[in-house]
Amino acid sequence: MRRLFIGIDTSCYTTSAACVDGKGIVLDRRTVLFVERGQRGLRQSEGLFQHVRNLGTLVPELLRDLPEGEITAVGVSARPRPEADSYMPVFLAGKTAAATLAAARKVPLYEFSHQEGHIRAALLGNEALMSRRFLSMHLSGGTTETLFVGEDGSIALLGGTSDLHAGQFVDRVGVAMGLDFPCGKALEKLASAFDAKPAYKLPSAVDGCGCSFSGVESEAQRRLISGADKPELAYAVYDSLARAFSAMLANAAKRTGCFEALLAGGVASSPLLRKLMLTRMGKKGDIRLYFGESALSSDNAVGAALLARDREAGARA
Repeated sequence: MRRLFIGIDTSCYTTSAACVDGKGIVLDRRTVLFVERGQRGLRQSEGLFQHVRNLGTLVPELLRDLPEGEITAVGVSARPRPEADSYMPVFLAGKTAAATLAAARKVPLYEFSHQEGHIRAALLGNEALMSRRFLSMHLSGGTTETLFVGEDGSIALLGGTSDLHAGQFVDRVGVAMGLDFPCGKALEKLASAFDAKPAYKLPSAVDGCGCSFSGVESEAQRRLISGADKPELAYAVYDSLARAFSAMLANAAKRTGCFEALLAGGVASSPLLRKLMLTRMGKKGDIRLYFGESALSSDNAVGAALLARDREAGARA
């Protein structure tokens, strides 16, 4: 009988449920959390409430639409990072729903971190990396980290932001421009409309494998208040991100001796950012970049489902 694996993820801004089988993705369902216009995010309590409400619809619909087969295991994002003390309330909603489903079906429940799910989803189509060590970057509204992934899939933190995350930087500038939160796609559309030679660059603050965006954001806000052209400023934001991430990866490569890097997270789904980074890294020619499918770079439960499949395969080996 066809073996099916369910994944559930309740991140800061997306409720997700997915199913994979031995060949790949079967179903991928997501609901983005509602944020009032003009706001720059949600409190954890608000996110948790919306997840509980969304899961009451999302999970039954996923189960209704499953193909003929047998649910073999359930995977869930139970915490932000693969650390014992990593915690965010929003993940309790998914953990409770996954535990209930696994108990009702009498199948194993596997808990993973949201970060592990992001990396596993980005590895879909890049499975060759799974047999060796590589660098990774988790780039989103809640995380900006440079990582070292071991051959066993273990994740070690090399560095990260000391203040704002990349997605927060994008959203703060975007909201100030009057764009709806989350602002990534709209800000990128503005940036892509700029086709002249930039008259300036925003600063890029990098320290080893880490970075800072608070000063960069302040400079962007000052330029906006001073009447800067919005498309040019939007382009400058993505250019600053590309320069920072490229420098962080270059420093990580020197530190670890790894010269392959997989980028994951919602910010990494940006075609413009990918283009700018590939251009910069291509000039240096020493680090090979890998990207997940754009649709799997944003928050999703596919990674948790794939990890559950991996764990079951290991248990049966």
